[in-house]
Amino acid sequence: MAAEQNGVKMPSTEENKENSIDQSIGLEILQIIKDSQQQHGLRHGDYQRYRGYCSRRLRRLRKALGFKMGNRHKFTGKKVTVEMLSDNRYLLLVLMEAERAWSYAMQLKQEANTEPRKRFHLLGRLRKAAKHGDQLEKLCESPNVDAKTKLEAQAYTAYLTGMVQFELQEWKSAMEAFNNCKTIYEKLASAFTEEQAVLYHQRVEEISPNIRYCAYNIGDQNAINDLMQMRLSAGGGGGMMAEKLESLITQTRAKQAAVMSEVEWRGRTVPIKIDKARIFLLGLADNEAAITQADNEETKEHLYESLLAECRDTIQAVREELRTDVKQRERATDVAESSKVSNLQYLHSYLTYIKLWTVVKRNESMAHSLQTKLKEPQTDENKRGPRPQDLIRLYDIILQSLAELSSLQGLEEDHTFQKELSLKTLVYKAYRCFYIAQSYVLVKKWSEALVLYERVLKYTKEVQSKAKSLSNNLKDLPDVQELIAEVNAEKYSLQAAAILDTEDIAELPSQQQIKDTTPLSDRLDNFRLDSNLLSKQPNLVQFPPDFQPIPCKPLFFDLALNHVVLPPLDDKVEQKGKGGIAGYFKGFFGFGS
Repeated sequence: MAAEQNGVKMPSTEENKENSIDQSIGLEILQIIKDSQQQHGLRHGDYQRYRGYCSRRLRRLRKALGFKMGNRHKFTGKKVTVEMLSDNRYLLLVLMEAERAWSYAMQLKQEANTEPRKRFHLLGRLRKAAKHGDQLEKLCESPNVDAKTKLEAQAYTAYLTGMVQFELQEWKSAMEAFNNCKTIYEKLASAFTEEQAVLYHQRVEEISPNIRYCAYNIGDQNAINDLMQMRLSAGGGGGMMAEKLESLITQTRAKQAAVMSEVEWRGRTVPIKIDKARIFLLGLADNEAAITQADNEETKEHLYESLLAECRDTIQAVREELRTDVKQRERATDVAESSKVSNLQYLHSYLTYIKLWTVVKRNESMAHSLQTKLKEPQTDENKRGPRPQDLIRLYDIILQSLAELSSLQGLEEDHTFQKELSLKTLVYKAYRCFYIAQSYVLVKKWSEALVLYERVLKYTKEVQSKAKSLSNNLKDLPDVQELIAEVNAEKYSLQAAAILDTEDIAELPSQQQIKDTTPLSDRLDNFRLDSNLLSKQPNLVQFPPDFQPIPCKPLFFDLALNHVVLPPLDDKVEQKGKGGIAGYFKGFFGFGS
């Protein structure tokens, strides 16, 4: 913002990208667009901020060039003509007008998800951007403009035209325009050095998903596989490219989902009437294949998170339909029919199973990665590495998900399913118990760790005994034999470490085993090297000193007073005489005494 407030001088430094020696006009269109977009909002998908930047830059350009549209009171429209091309800023003026219209269209596209009528405004702004692009291409046909700028203007115009046709679902026209754009950028990339060609290759990668989507809509059924491969190559990060690929893949699946009507799971066929569930189930196999093909943990984690988010949204859509279905079943008069699990409820159970089992696989993948790092030697002591406690938490989540799977509606009577879950629970309990033992080994609690290792062997024996009838269901589980071998090796290491730890304690000198806190004044006759005497707080005397008993002053209590009988004093006390009624009157009238 500070750069924008500097006024008129900025265009002369930032906006004149290229002016060659022979007075020909040049403009690095793609470089200017990419730099502006990355610095002003599009790194975070904020098209409104970028549109505001384009408007402010247009105002600065018009002021610097004296290219005003009328005055304060009246608008007078002007167009840039070929005769005005004495400065490349005139080309930049048209380019910024196209970018402003394009960014407004992309902003409306985001808002059209909740307000469909904004799509009409979106198309209008895209057509406006394409119109400015055509004007830029015609201006660049002037002999004063160099060849590179002409090619970039043609590619930019083809891109905007393709975007308009893409939104209008004119797939063939859009594909032709995008292919023209791609061809020009590839030719430009081959004509320059590798450093300069990076930007053109990035632009080609951005256009490729749109081309494959157009090809699919024209009739190429392999286009969805190409889009999935592009998503894998995009890596685990987010960004505009990944969001664009996700949107195109979802649109492609929506078209394929129209022919999907039912799904079969555990011997029961369930009709699917919810479009969101169709789209999700149709892409489930592709998502799982993409996770398997992911070459690094970051990409795999991103794909797991996107699959879980999509699954949660689908479950929410089915749950809303299920509320209506439950009300209708409550009105049913047939008790036997109402007690049976409905197709919608069974579909909900199936989707919940997919979600919980995906959580299990994701945590197992994270646990496998941590196990590998745990076995590697630590190079940096200051950096905190993985610990067994981290793995314990992951296996706790796995066991919790398996417990929720056992209570799914419609599967209570499926004994094979319950046996499979109990077998999987035993396997993950064994791994959890193993890493709890490892955490005890780190704090040298040998006996507790040994007991836990024995518990691990007990779990593995139960798994081996139960796995004979369910051998096909062990393919997705960790290898139990490998765990048994590792436990046996850890047991021998633990016993050796416990014996060595005991010998180290026995070999310590007696003065180091027992810390003597006797002060120096009380052990003057015993010589002993005590480094504490040379410290800042030597133990010389007992302070404060201990209390010693001393005689105290006696206290006297008069205990005999309670037992003394005092003599009567009645004869000593003066008694009043009794005068009768005559005495009463004498006293009343005041005479007599």
